[in-house]
Amino acid sequence: MKRATTRERLRYWFDNTMSKGTPALIGWLGLASGALVLAVATAAVLLAPRDSDENGHWPGVLWRSLLRTLDPGTMGDDEGSAPYLAMMLTVTVGGIFIVSALIGVITTGLEGKIAELRKGRSRIIERDHTVLLGWSDQVFTVIAELSEANRSRRGSCVAVLADMDRVDMEDAIRARVGDTGRTRVICRHGNPLKVADLDLVSPGTARSIVVVSPPVDDPDVHVLKVLLSLGAREWAERRPHVVAAVHDSANLAAARLAGGPDAHVIDADDMAIRLIVQSHRQSGLSAVFTELLDFRGHELYIRPEPSLTGTTYGEALFAYRLGVPIGLRHADGEVSLNPPTGTVIAPDDELILLAEDNTMIELATAPPPVVEDALGTPTPVHTAPERTLVLGWNHRAPKILELLDDFVEPGSAVHVAADRPDPTPALPGLANLTVGFSRCDPTDRASLERLDAGSFQHVIVLADAGHAPDHADARTLVTLLHLRDMEDGPGAPYSIVSEINDDANREIAQVTEADDFVVSDKLINQVLTQLSEDRHLHEVYMDLLDPEGSEIYLRPAAGYLRPGAVANFATVIEAARRRDETALGYRLRAQFHQPPGYGVVLNPDKTAPLTLAADDTVIVLAEK
Repeated sequence: MKRATTRERLRYWFDNTMSKGTPALIGWLGLASGALVLAVATAAVLLAPRDSDENGHWPGVLWRSLLRTLDPGTMGDDEGSAPYLAMMLTVTVGGIFIVSALIGVITTGLEGKIAELRKGRSRIIERDHTVLLGWSDQVFTVIAELSEANRSRRGSCVAVLADMDRVDMEDAIRARVGDTGRTRVICRHGNPLKVADLDLVSPGTARSIVVVSPPVDDPDVHVLKVLLSLGAREWAERRPHVVAAVHDSANLAAARLAGGPDAHVIDADDMAIRLIVQSHRQSGLSAVFTELLDFRGHELYIRPEPSLTGTTYGEALFAYRLGVPIGLRHADGEVSLNPPTGTVIAPDDELILLAEDNTMIELATAPPPVVEDALGTPTPVHTAPERTLVLGWNHRAPKILELLDDFVEPGSAVHVAADRPDPTPALPGLANLTVGFSRCDPTDRASLERLDAGSFQHVIVLADAGHAPDHADARTLVTLLHLRDMEDGPGAPYSIVSEINDDANREIAQVTEADDFVVSDKLINQVLTQLSEDRHLHEVYMDLLDPEGSEIYLRPAAGYLRPGAVANFATVIEAARRRDETALGYRLRAQFHQPPGYGVVLNPDKTAPLTLAADDTVIVLAEK
């Protein structure tokens, strides 16, 4: 092989130096400027000695040459012999090229650095922040909720790591979320599965990590891979708790195994199914959960209260001026919602409280007054077989029917109407339900009329999985309008619960006066946000959605307060306490269709005057 020549070696060395970027280019231009100035000053001394002596000899000419290199206009007042002026012209022309090149190099270098910074590839230095891994519409809900939760906290931060342009992410958040208050949102471009990229958001010093489900055909696979990546990571400090959601119940066990003991993975489908089934049986439950999970309203907090040690849970119900206890968290982590009123609070027990903000939880100086004369008379609940109409079909429908079978009385019936072949033969055996099927388009008025909707007590309208979410919501809206127009008389012969994909469509759908809307994606995102703030709330929410134990019910107000009687919420709490229930609030029938609360009032002032009508409901935590 031919040996490299000295010229080739020098050329190779020069090329390697130039490839090092802007600093190397500036260095070479500096050397070129120095060489030019030295050469011209020396030539001027040799060719025009008298002019050089008049200008400070070699040091003075060197200085003047340097000034002419940096500022070509300096030679305008030059005087002297022709050789001297020629040398000054030479250094000036050379300076024009060198300075122009230097400006171009610096400009290009700065533009490159700015472009690199805009890509979001620098590591953030934050502590106690929340990290979001991935990108979807879920990001907007989580950031909005965290911003509201941190209104009273200074220096809060949310860091987003996604395989998207940083500027595009920031623009989208600014457009969809708006003002984030005291919460700073930092976006970084990178792949959450790569260790080097994950380090950009400093997960080791984060308070919590939320794994975002991407908008792809199989989002659970992505969630599992991210959980595995986090589980295999070596943590220099404490490991933050991780929250995520899977949309296929079959992936839940694998996701929890991948996430490890520090991860809380929720079953999004199971949660949505439970809300749909329970909401269709008691109108308003979805609105209650939305208010409960929304940081703009009242939410749950877990805190110790040493001053209540030794008192009973029934006494603790009246111990707070602001805040309603709903249960206890014991030292072993077990949660007891709505425990027996005689349960004694142990020294290591923590109270689970419903409050507007953790800074507003305050003990009362004295128990609030109870208006005994206003207490209502409990009315027995009569159960009978039910007829339910299910319009539409999606992947949740089989599990909805299975869960519904556990709630209804024997002899109940459900009729499925969908624009597809009959899916009911594939259903497992049901103990209490008989299932029928009709093929029809739920948006077609004539098809709906043939179903005789008036013969059913309940109607469930499911989002059509065969269409894009927005189009599916539009079809749902058409179906709801037909159902309401088909009613006979002013009173609704059936209750209607509808599944909505986008919460933005909920206000539009209010014109249909459906009894309830289940916006499953938003509720799931709110649960994830709540868990990112307090990991121990996981057990609380799982208990609330579990059909065993105590659940949230909306019951006729007449069983707690005499209709029209002037009392207060403390009286409602006492009425519920005597029934071994915990009162959380009430819902006003006159405001059922008025956003944003839809008539739901949680944790009201215990002493403020309160009058409830016979068709209002009281929100309680009670056994089935």
